[in-house]
Amino acid sequence: MRIKSPKDFWAGLMFIGFGLFFAVWAATFYRLGTSLRMGPAYFPTVLGALLAAIGLAILLGSLAVKGEKIASFHFRPLLLVLGGCVAYGYLMGPAGLIAATSALVLISAMGGHEFNWREVAILAVAMIVFSVLVFVKGLSLPFPLWPAMVQ
Repeated sequence: MRIKSPKDFWAGLMFIGFGLFFAVWAATFYRLGTSLRMGPAYFPTVLGALLAAIGLAILLGSLAVKGEKIASFHFRPLLLVLGGCVAYGYLMGPAGLIAATSALVLISAMGGHEFNWREVAILAVAMIVFSVLVFVKGLSLPFPLWPAMVQ
């Protein structure tokens, strides 16, 4: 057996792993039910099984069709985008929506290979305006815009 497409092989293996994990986890901890009376585990179990089946098809295809090799993995962008999301979650309550969104955009943008202050500032302002219009005004969610000491 020779792997002709390493990228597809590992992607298929990842899909199989995630799919089986969630299918087994849902079926173990929740009631499955039937097709007519679905329980809380029915949808995640079926979705996990479908993901595993797609992963198997991709994995088998990687053994038959020549494909790309795996490129080198860069941890810096992954860690900065993850750090931006974590900063957003921690800053949302004490600092407010505007500061949290600004931190999210700034930290995540540092993960890119073409960082430009002007573009990041424009994106941050656009995301803040969008978030305020959609979540605070449109959906009436009680997000604080500023820190409690400023309000």
